[in-house]
Amino acid sequence: MDESWGLTQMVKVEVVIGGDDIEVATELFAEVGATGFTAVPNVSGLGHHGYHQGRLLFNQRGGLALLTVVLPPDRVGPLLGGLRALLAERSGVLLVSDTWVSRPDYFRR
Repeated sequence: MDESWGLTQMVKVEVVIGGDDIEVATELFAEVGATGFTAVPNVSGLGHHGYHQGRLLFNQRGGLALLTVVLPPDRVGPLLGGLRALLAERSGVLLVSDTWVSRPDYFRR
């Protein structure tokens, strides 16, 4: 990454989980000091448990959701521990990648 771009390195954590687990995951986000997250409900995909099709339901608990959060690197370890514990008992996907942001103050308290 070219430092002249004026961007700050952060870590992006994405997790695909069942609707029943959204509240647990977002509580973990809050516990590590995340200032916000993005949720995409009713995602579809193919994985170990077969094809999951997004559902148009009256509630969000029946389908899968993609949650994305961006954090400073020092806050990622505790979040990953919590998410890995959650996924040890449930199906889901956890993705972690480096990312760069233009407004680092948006991601720090």
